[in-house]
Amino acid sequence: MKKILVALGMILSVLFILRNSDALCVGAQKANLRDGPVTNYEIAWEVYKYMPFSKVGISLSGEWYAVKDVDGDVNWIHKKLVTSRYHCAVVKTEEVSVRKGPGTGYSKCFFSPAKKYYSFRILKRKGMWVRVKDEQGNIGWIHRNYLWTQ
Repeated sequence: MKKILVALGMILSVLFILRNSDALCVGAQKANLRDGPVTNYEIAWEVYKYMPFSKVGISLSGEWYAVKDVDGDVNWIHKKLVTSRYHCAVVKTEEVSVRKGPGTGYSKCFFSPAKKYYSFRILKRKGMWVRVKDEQGNIGWIHRNYLWTQ
């Protein structure tokens, strides 16, 4: 009976889709994305601080958000693990150079290149360039064509 109620709750939660998607970032050091809106569901993906998501739904309890990632997949994350206080970005290509300034004329940062799915907090935008900070506090610039942001 409990499994039926959980399944029914998930179906109803999916049907409760928000009209507008909201930008969210993982605020915790590490978070689990799940197949459904309770901890009994399988972990679909483990993500780290600053991973961006687009909120596309909310559970009936209001404790879990359905989120879409850079690949277009939708999973669930507990609301306490994400924030909308700042914006984030994730590398969407196999790798990208991180520069010391907003242009290819600037040298690469010591932690360059950044690999696919590496996430950052957005600090500033200047034209086609985005100033970013990773979870270790490294700061650099990336051309926005290589990032997925919300």
